Amino acid sequence: MTVLVTGAGGQVGREILRLAPSGTAVIGLDRQHLDVTDAEAVRAAIRAHAPDAVIHAAAYTAVDRAEAEPERAMAVNGIGTANVAAACAESGAGLVALSTDYVFGGSRNAAYRPEDPVSPVNVYGASKARGEHEALAAGGRAVVLRTAWVFSAAPGNFASTMLRLAGTEPRLRVVADQWGHPTPAEHVAHAALAAAARVDALPPILQVAGAPLATWYDLATALVEAASSAGMCPRVPVDPVTTEAYGAAAPRPRRVELEVAPSLEALGMEPFDWRASIPPLLRRWSPLHRRGTEL
Repeated sequence: MTVLVTGAGGQVGREILRLAPSGTAVIGLDRQHLDVTDAEAVRAAIRAHAPDAVIHAAAYTAVDRAEAEPERAMAVNGIGTANVAAACAESGAGLVALSTDYVFGGSRNAAYRPEDPVSPVNVYGASKARGEHEALAAGGRAVVLRTAWVFSAAPGNFASTMLRLAGTEPRLRVVADQWGHPTPAEHVAHAALAAAARVDALPPILQVAGAPLATWYDLATALVEAASSAGMCPRVPVDPVTTEAYGAAAPRPRRVELEVAPSLEALGMEPFDWRASIPPLLRRWSPLHRRGTEL
């Protein structure tokens, strides 16, 4: 089986390349090698590589910056996904399009099911909701894979940022009134690879995310505690703050709980605790940290 991965330089794309099982040939294209907003370039890439499936991990993920760059966010997450979906439908390749819990508004206490109507509260969420629609409307063999709060040892995500700041700042301020599912990138990669292998046997929308439900403060505290216990950073205080006090540019959903059990079962995956992924994350981050690599 041959799988083409867009956005191969991102945290999930990197994990897909690292974790692909024996017998699966993975072709990774990062944004320098494939601009998904260029429809002809996307068609040419898929024709050239003739994959059995495409995992579409390329995305505009700067949630706050998207408020000032709505056209760019929509171009990548909406139109880019439409381009990939159309090329897959034309070639017959299966499509696994990654999406986010931010397609939901977060105003309910019950878990959101895959089939529930989307109701994004920010530009980023709206652009990903458009991408979901485009992935499923192109007429090809496609599934949408939603996840949430992805973290890893890769540069530029919440976990690596917290670990870096814990080594340079006297204390951290982290939002404690937004609730979601911290999800290790490796688990998203496993889910995407499993979905790519059996697109035709899956429901159109899947939801895969870590447990238990937590706040950003919970995740930051767990990261700093584990890193300080391992001697990787000082035991700096982590101060809980409200969303309003933090003052981010983009509104965030306050609580998004995803119904994940049916999707995990469909993919042959067991529920997973995000806290168990922190020690291996630290082992992967530590050599980079010791070399002074900017995370």
